[in-house]
Amino acid sequence: VQLVESGGGSVQAGGSLRLSCVVSGYTYSSYCTGWFRQAPGKEREGVARIDSDGSTVYADSVKGRFTISKDNAKNTAYLQMNSLKPEDTAMYYCAASGTWCSLGTIYLGYGGQGTQVTVSS
Repeated sequence: VQLVESGGGSVQAGGSLRLSCVVSGYTYSSYCTGWFRQAPGKEREGVARIDSDGSTVYADSVKGRFTISKDNAKNTAYLQMNSLKPEDTAMYYCAASGTWCSLGTIYLGYGGQGTQVTVSS
């Protein structure tokens, strides 16, 4: 099982980024996929997740600004991030699991290496 994230970068506050997560090695459509982030000195935070049926859950801190989606045909999950704030600065990780599907547990699934997002004020 392999997950590869991309799309991170540096943007100014108010800007947008779209993260991608290409997965391989399992039947992607049947898995829950999510994004979590970790900033230096801060606790890990589940940001968003999308279940195999397409239902989504977001952290309050990103609700209304971030959108998670997936394309089963491409084995790819996305995180569209709009209206970015400096406090969104973190390493963002994609995770997928056939067992764990909450913001607090998705990180327990298969994970990637992460992609850095930096938002300047």
